[in-house]
Amino acid sequence: MLNVQDTAVGKVSTDTEEPIGCRIPYSVFTDDAFYKAEQEHLFRGPTWNFVALEAEVPNPGDFKSTFIGDTPVVVTRDKDQSLHVVVNRCAHRGATVCRARQGNVPHLECVYHQWAYELNGDLMGVPFRRGIKGKGGMPADFDLKQHGLVKLRVEALNGLVFATFSQEVEPLTDYLGPLITKHVERIMCRPIKILGNQRQFIHGNWKLYAENTRDPYHASLLHLFHNTFGLYRSTQTGECLMDESKRHSFLYSKAGSNDAARDSEVYQDSRSFDTSFSLQDPSLLAGRSEFPDGITLVILALYPNLILQQISNTLAVRQIVTHGPDSFELVWTQFGYADDDAEMDAIRLKQSNLIGPAGMISMEDGEAVEIVQQAVGSDRKARSYIAMGGGGADDADHLVTEGAIIGFWQNYREMVGIEERVS
Repeated sequence: MLNVQDTAVGKVSTDTEEPIGCRIPYSVFTDDAFYKAEQEHLFRGPTWNFVALEAEVPNPGDFKSTFIGDTPVVVTRDKDQSLHVVVNRCAHRGATVCRARQGNVPHLECVYHQWAYELNGDLMGVPFRRGIKGKGGMPADFDLKQHGLVKLRVEALNGLVFATFSQEVEPLTDYLGPLITKHVERIMCRPIKILGNQRQFIHGNWKLYAENTRDPYHASLLHLFHNTFGLYRSTQTGECLMDESKRHSFLYSKAGSNDAARDSEVYQDSRSFDTSFSLQDPSLLAGRSEFPDGITLVILALYPNLILQQISNTLAVRQIVTHGPDSFELVWTQFGYADDDAEMDAIRLKQSNLIGPAGMISMEDGEAVEIVQQAVGSDRKARSYIAMGGGGADDADHLVTEGAIIGFWQNYREMVGIEERVS
């Protein structure tokens, strides 16, 4: 019998000294204490959070309202083309300053009392600051410089914009590490154009989706479309790799690297493998070979809130926005390259039916999160068991592993804690 701690993350058996995998208490998905700790120690802690694509704010005066965790922030493009990220909360009485999702303005202004801010967050004007006819007004020592919007550190990498509340976290490329930086640069290899946005509200804990995007094990079992039409099968050439810290993961596969005989053997009697299906419009899967490495699927999961993807010719970012222990929003932004011709534009738009909230591939993921959330709430002391691939946070040169999920939980335990919040 294995002798292990109840909430072990990558612990080892005292009997065998072999990895026994990851046991996570279901309370991390349901209890408000974990959610509050995440906001303080993770989203507002020493992490870089994705907030925008530079292409979403291309011109001076452009802004985008978004969130880091559940903290509202605004991304702005200043007159000198610099990028800023500020907390979307007036320094006066705490009202939301930007109420539109996107737009273009000469400055930011709170509708409540019309306090006005420069695009970098500096306070520039207060109505009736000196009173009216010598009466009222702010105190004589009131200093505009002391009452701006809360400013965050900002860095951009090949068109992806990140922000952090932390003054201690390392520079962005050091935080991501060379492996992840390389593969971000592979997809974000030239200027892009936005094709559209989709928003998906999911009744589940955001960490269940973080697990899902680090999980090659489920992809050919849950997703019938993936498996049946050969976009992704666990028999294909692929890997699941992590940065040195195990925070971020890089999952890829190559369509066509498998063979029919092997697939029939591996997926015998599998619900998600039925080669009798066909498409009325086969052009959905017709596309172009874009990358010289032959990789046809990439899922980059960047800790804590970003997924960057290439699936066939679809390119997208998925931003996680938290709303509570049992709900989050997934914001999909699909894009192409600025120099795409009309044919490639049409290919990307048609293949956009593969992903997103109702995508032929992606729609099951939201449902998977929700059915887990529904089941775990009744027994907060029960624990998951994550061990496919050997039970450690290890890289894999195959697609039957849960190592990157264990890496996620190791980082979560270090930043938020698990054992100390389990009663």
